[in-house]
Amino acid sequence: MRHGKKFNHLGRTSSHRSALLSNMACSLIEHKRINTTVAKAKALRVYVEPLLTKAKEDTTHNRRIVFSYLQSKEAVTELFRSVAPKIAERNGGYTRIIKTGFRKGDAADMALIELVDFNELYNPNAEEKKTTRRSRRSNTAKVAVEAAPAVEEKVEEPKAESADSTEEKAGE
Repeated sequence: MRHGKKFNHLGRTSSHRSALLSNMACSLIEHKRINTTVAKAKALRVYVEPLLTKAKEDTTHNRRIVFSYLQSKEAVTELFRSVAPKIAERNGGYTRIIKTGFRKGDAADMALIELVDFNELYNPNAEEKKTTRRSRRSNTAKVAVEAAPAVEEKVEEPKAESADSTEEKAGE
């Protein structure tokens, strides 16, 4: 009987399961979305969401706790530097699971798990921020492009004048 067994063991030993979830959490933080089976995605969501909550407050203690779960300095750095500021206002529900069909080989139910704030298709507010940044950059690029030909024309004009003056001197 399985009385009191509340989480999916994923057909693995405890050490294998913790290593699997740790590696998947590092990949999710690094790539912002990963493809996996639905069962692993649901287990990963339970594993990674408390870590994301801890990352919202950047203290040495929280960094050490998160590192004890992830065992990857790069993932911890990425989590606290780029992921935590984006999820700061969110009260929970940092991940989204989207079912993508069945795997060809064994017909396993597959899913895409992603960090909610990093998907531009579902976040209209994030797109507005990016468009304002793009417009500023494009304006500065246009100004630089417009300024560059003007400089070239000024350089060419004195050369033409100097050539005319040498021809006049040769003619005299």
